[in-house]
Amino acid sequence: MNLPDGLLGGAWIGAGWGLFVLILLVALRRAPWRSLTEGGRSNVWLGSIVALMLLWSLKAGVLPGLSLHLLGAMVFTLEVGPSLAFLGLTTVLAAVTLNGAAGWEAFGLNAVLMAALPVGLSWGLFRLGDRYLPKNVFVFIFANGFFGSALVVFLTGLAVLLALGGAGIYPFPVLFDDYLPYFLLLGFSEGWLAGMVVTLMVIYRPEWVSLFDDAQYLAKK
Repeated sequence: MNLPDGLLGGAWIGAGWGLFVLILLVALRRAPWRSLTEGGRSNVWLGSIVALMLLWSLKAGVLPGLSLHLLGAMVFTLEVGPSLAFLGLTTVLAAVTLNGAAGWEAFGLNAVLMAALPVGLSWGLFRLGDRYLPKNVFVFIFANGFFGSALVVFLTGLAVLLALGGAGIYPFPVLFDDYLPYFLLLGFSEGWLAGMVVTLMVIYRPEWVSLFDDAQYLAKK
């Protein structure tokens, strides 16, 4: 899903950089930096960045801009919140770009599609579940870890396809018929992996999941 240089036109690249800088400034201002000093969360944040660098490096694809890889956005957001998750994924993107997996010119647009969008979706799905679903640890795990992670990957992939199709890079029939089904499979894979990770953290290290409240999800359960 990482876009190389020269694939999209200057208008797309410029809009991507403008939006990325705006989101970056907001994230830097709102990031709860002090929370990283609590419960070993700085190690969780840095460790997640390293793990995701490896996951993002394991990709498959044929056409430029259509490589497939796991995202980890939902788990990262549950661990440290949206601002720090966005900054962490931006760091991951910088690492894989330095490794040649994406282009620096397209970095801003990649950051919007691969970091800001999935983190925003993750935060939105968490908020919806927190508001409308029962406050139960199993609901938290399945709604966010399994279902939420899968949906975030699928919607992110759909957004990339719409961008490539809207820019006229590839025909929509090719994108939807040949590539969209793979994002469903990728979402299924991420859902299972993320669900297991969230389950283990909630059971053994709940302090590593900043959006999980023991008093709210475990009281009287």
